[in-house]
Amino acid sequence: MKIRESKGDRVFEVIVYIILCLLLLIITYPLLYVVSCSFSDPTAVGGGKVWLLPVDPTLAGYKGVFQEKSIMSGYGNTIFYTIFGTIINMVVTIPCGYALSKKEIPGRNIFMAYFMIIMYFGGGLIPTFLVVKSLGLYNTRAILLILGAFSTYNCIICRTFFSSLPKELEEAAEIDGCSTYRCFFQIILPISQALLGVMILYFAIGHWNSYFNAMIYVNKDEYKPLQLILRRLLVEAQTNAAMMESGGASDEFAAEQYQLAQLLKYAVIVVSSLPVMVLYPFLQKYFVKGVMIGSVKG
Repeated sequence: MKIRESKGDRVFEVIVYIILCLLLLIITYPLLYVVSCSFSDPTAVGGGKVWLLPVDPTLAGYKGVFQEKSIMSGYGNTIFYTIFGTIINMVVTIPCGYALSKKEIPGRNIFMAYFMIIMYFGGGLIPTFLVVKSLGLYNTRAILLILGAFSTYNCIICRTFFSSLPKELEEAAEIDGCSTYRCFFQIILPISQALLGVMILYFAIGHWNSYFNAMIYVNKDEYKPLQLILRRLLVEAQTNAAMMESGGASDEFAAEQYQLAQLLKYAVIVVSSLPVMVLYPFLQKYFVKGVMIGSVKG
């Protein structure tokens, strides 16, 4: 039976579509602008002539990025840290959230309170550095995988999700002689694909964008992730442009170096963000489910 829409419903639908189109424009335009600037002539970018499409297309910015010899090694390191760091995060966080979701676990509120305290209060950068140094983890790949392996916020999401699962599933498995470990791996995890997808997405993006820990605890170029190498490249370009401007170079040459540094900035954004943007549409459905996982359920 076809339901006839009222005039008010049609007006409301039109308003919703207009708002959605405006939101799409607001979100999409900055992305298109950055990509267009990365392919445009430095003079056009510096002169504010780029609005939507590239002006006098050039690959000068990308040439400047990939001339750095350590770019490919940085990509490899970032992929390594993202894959194995995410695996470690999952192994630590998922079982912890599952255990804390059980009301029969003695002292679970004490553990949760402790996790909440260390979520807001830490020992500080210098004490952490001294501990890392004393353990022999300085200038190693392991420190970028181990440090921050546990996330209290993600653990809370896991605990909330596991608490919402029907208890009858585990009770039936227990009656059939299923052990706790077998129940977790063969019953709970298979029906928690949404949670696993969200956790993988959160942890992977965190590792991909991370650079601060590498800047503090890693001093070897062969261990540095992509973000740190791109940051160094961008800082060097801006520093060189400033030195050219204040070092007596011609105004035209100094302006050219400054504009090239600006172009390099856009190219760096594209190079560092493109892999995540390509993978995100395939994980978007898990991200949407993850918004509801951590919500309060009545």
